[in-house]
Formats: sequence, C-alpha cells, structure tokens
Amino acid sequence: MNNTIDLKQRHAQRMARKKQVIDERIAKATIEKGVVIVNTGIGKGKSSAGFGVVARALGHGQRVGIVQFIKGQQASGETLFFRQQENVELHVMGDGFTWETQDLDKDIASAQQAWTIAVNMLTNDNIQLVLLDELNIALKHRYIELDTVLDVLEQRPKSQHVIITGRAAPQALIDAADTVTDMGLLKHAFKSGIKAQIGIEF
Repeated sequence: MNNTIDLKQRHAQRMARKKQVIDERIAKATIEKGVVIVNTGIGKGKSSAGFGVVARALGHGQRVGIVQFIKGQQASGETLFFRQQENVELHVMGDGFTWETQDLDKDIASAQQAWTIAVNMLTNDNIQLVLLDELNIALKHRYIELDTVLDVLEQRPKSQHVIITGRAAPQALIDAADTVTDMGLLKHAFKSGIKAQIGIEF
C-alpha cells in the first residue's frame, strides 16, 4: 500500500515539475506570426500530415489554398474530400511522378504553372494557410528556382501559414522554415509486396 502511495506521490511531483517547465516555455512564446512548416524525409506521411493541418484550419473557419506539384491527376481521397469543402482552393498540377512522365520539358512547364498559382495564393491576405504539396521534389529537380521560392515566402502576408512537403528539402529552405519534421522510414508495406491501398496511399 505504501509503495503505491509513494509511486503516486513521485508521479505527482514529476508532473508538477514538468508543468512548471512547460508553463515557463509557453509564457516566453509571445510572437504571433505565420509559420513555415516543412515535412520532409523518406518516410510515409508527409502529405498526410499536411492535409491533417488543412482539416484543422478549416475547422477554425480559415481559408486554405492547396497546390499539388508532381502528383498526377489520379483522384486521391484528399482531393475528392477537400474539393467538396468550402474555403478551399485546390489545384492538382502535376503530370505524375517523374519516372512516369519521362519528359523533362513537360515536368518543368507543369511545375512552373503550379508555382504561378502558388504565388497568387502566397500574396493573398485572405488565405490563412497554403499547402504546397511535393514542392520539395520540384526544387530538387530544379524545375523552380529555390531563391525565388525563398523570396516569395519572405514577402508573403505576415499571418499566413505555409506547409511544404516532399523528400529532399533543400538546406536553405530548412534554414528558413520555422518547423521542420524529417519523417524516417522504419517499415513500409510496399516493400513486403503489399499494393497501394485505397484510403491509405491515395
């Protein structure tokens, strides 16, 4: 019985200390601004995490702009769903993965068109959140100039949030971002021969 009481007391003491530390950090975080979030890495879930934040923003009545680079026109669950929602402007601009298109000029043209739409969103005070899905891939292949992207991000409305996804985020973008998550890969069903599942991969 005494051991149980001691365990509960120690737990309460640890949580009290933790709460004090967290409360102090919260009190020091006083800056209000739009943040740039980068989801990168070879693991699954970069776009899924981005669309999760889109759902969160819509729940608060915010207006959202979405541009999908690289990915093709195949109907995905997220595009089918978010196109039905108010306050969403969504553009799927890619022609498919680069190993499928095998057409450099076409890939560059598609990326440039997508970036033009993205710039319109990134200069619009009425859009609170912009998701640039797979932009990192377009930057990796140099379909879009990194310096141009960084300049537009710097000049965007001060309260606007931006999420950028895709593998191989360039270091300069990581440096400019406020929050960066590198999603690692421990295990993936595809490597076991399991095909892409509707509602999970697309």
